[in-house]
Amino acid sequence: MPSEHRLILPVASEFARVRGLNAPPAERVALFATVARLATLTMIARAGSGHIGSSFSSLDIVSWLLLEELERSDRAPGLYFSSKGHDAPGLYAVLAGLGRLPFDSLTRLRRLGGLPGHPDVSVPGIAANTGSLGMGISKAKGMLLAARLKGQAQRLFVLTGDGELQEGQIWESLLPCAHARLGELTVIVDHNRMQSDTHVAKTSDLGDLEARFAAHGWHAARCDGHDLGALSGALDDFARIADRPKVLIAETVKGRGVSFMEHTAMPPDQELYRYHSGAPSPDDYARAAAELRAEADRRLDALGAGPLVVESIEGAPAAPIGPRQRLVAAYGQALIEAAARRPEIVALDADLVLDTGLIPFRQRFPDRFFECGIAEQDMVSTAGGMALAGLLPFVHSFACFLSTRPNEQIYANASERRRIVHVGSLAGLLPAGPGHSHQSVRDVSALAAVPGLVMVQPGCEAETRLAVAWAADRAEASVYIRLVSIPVEVTWTLPEDYDLEEGRGVALTEGGDAVLVTHGPVMLGAAIEACALLREQGVGLKVVNLPWLNRLDAGWLAGMLAGTRALITLDDHYLIGGQGQMVLATLAEHGLSPRLTVRRLGLSDFPACGRNDEVARHHGLDAEGIARTVRASLGDH
Repeated sequence: MPSEHRLILPVASEFARVRGLNAPPAERVALFATVARLATLTMIARAGSGHIGSSFSSLDIVSWLLLEELERSDRAPGLYFSSKGHDAPGLYAVLAGLGRLPFDSLTRLRRLGGLPGHPDVSVPGIAANTGSLGMGISKAKGMLLAARLKGQAQRLFVLTGDGELQEGQIWESLLPCAHARLGELTVIVDHNRMQSDTHVAKTSDLGDLEARFAAHGWHAARCDGHDLGALSGALDDFARIADRPKVLIAETVKGRGVSFMEHTAMPPDQELYRYHSGAPSPDDYARAAAELRAEADRRLDALGAGPLVVESIEGAPAAPIGPRQRLVAAYGQALIEAAARRPEIVALDADLVLDTGLIPFRQRFPDRFFECGIAEQDMVSTAGGMALAGLLPFVHSFACFLSTRPNEQIYANASERRRIVHVGSLAGLLPAGPGHSHQSVRDVSALAAVPGLVMVQPGCEAETRLAVAWAADRAEASVYIRLVSIPVEVTWTLPEDYDLEEGRGVALTEGGDAVLVTHGPVMLGAAIEACALLREQGVGLKVVNLPWLNRLDAGWLAGMLAGTRALITLDDHYLIGGQGQMVLATLAEHGLSPRLTVRRLGLSDFPACGRNDEVARHHGLDAEGIARTVRASLGDH
């Protein structure tokens, strides 16, 4: 987005003015939600990323709950939180509009020290961390059981997505809630019929939701989630039911409030919903902001009030210029090439076909592509069955979910000694905007000990192609390919004769003072930049690309360390269980260079949320931070 692009934000006092209007509650709250939609649109545009569609579909519901339902003095104290988490920007807008968040925090969505990309309890008004789907009902059950134990009256409202209902934990949580007769619990399903990629019904049809919840002992009802009178009436009915948990299937529209963003405006031949995640283009922003402002003015005029007052704020910073490599796209093309020569290759996806680079594969091999939905455990076990039947499955999701949710299933598959290739994208610290639920910095430790499973992380497009070919044609057991999703600037080149050799890497720079071992494009890029900084200071740093995350050739390592004074390992991961731990263990076990000074760089606490450059700097993993550590290892403090 160009730096001169300007955005508009409702001024803080406008939310208070709307709340104070003498109007029926439904009209007042609908207006409040419209103003919150404009604030949400601007927050996401300024941040450069976020979830417009999910925020807009739920904003009428969230506004009614926080402005009206939770304020009912004739009922027990109420608490609300979102299980789906993608609607965080909309929730922030409502909380700020109610004065529960500093209003200027809306300009710091997905910035260091600002509002995280997914809900976090560090933010006032957020009751539970979410973003990893399926956990909300279980957390609510725990809160209510604790309230009972303490003798406290409590009502709890939880919002889930309909795509989220594909997660197994949702269904595990239902029977215990019914068994405990949690009449204090109300679950609202934001039933917009769209998930990350496409229509829920095209992925895993939910069937008769009312009947399914009722079969688990819940009282179920349905209403139009944008009709606040109907929503209020349904909640009033629920208040009279005390012996069962309740679920309201709220029919909503993804992108509600902006005509061209509503999923119902999608052409019949369009598979993917465009506004699930990411920032709007400048043109889309201008059109959407104009629609929302006009709708707010229309509603204000109908109530005899003046037009909405807004302020102009700066837009997002200019996007990086220059060539960038896209490893996920390179992976997708390499997979097609491998599948063309190996008919046993099939691809399985967990509702992330766009983000995992599988659209070209699905187009080329539609019969060999399987969309499994938001259900990683089922996907991985399905892949295990395919492997037992002689196929070579490639399974895909974000690394944070693929490495952890089906961890037991990956282990069980490995014990059957068949080959499966696991491909985790969105790996590592960056992008930092989504927050810690999506920053995959523990996947290596989660999988490294699985017998036979080899983990590899390519650092550029060329190495990505090599990794796919190696996994398809040469690997003897299962593989985990770890992919960085953000476009990256690659300032180095691999040797012309370079090929993947298990446990070995390659030096990308030369230097006699210290050796730095790392992996992946983000950390390699920072290390190469640090090398240039150190060269200006008279320090020679050899940067070594070691793509293997749980395999290391001790003889090769000894050769790389010959003549050096210090070794630094750099993990795009937690220090515990990362590649650096493997390197240092090998160093100790084989008695390599006992007088070598060693340092490890990586994460030791939850990763920060914010803009990529500020988060890398915050953790000391940018070029300057790396250079400081190298100098310290050489005794130059």
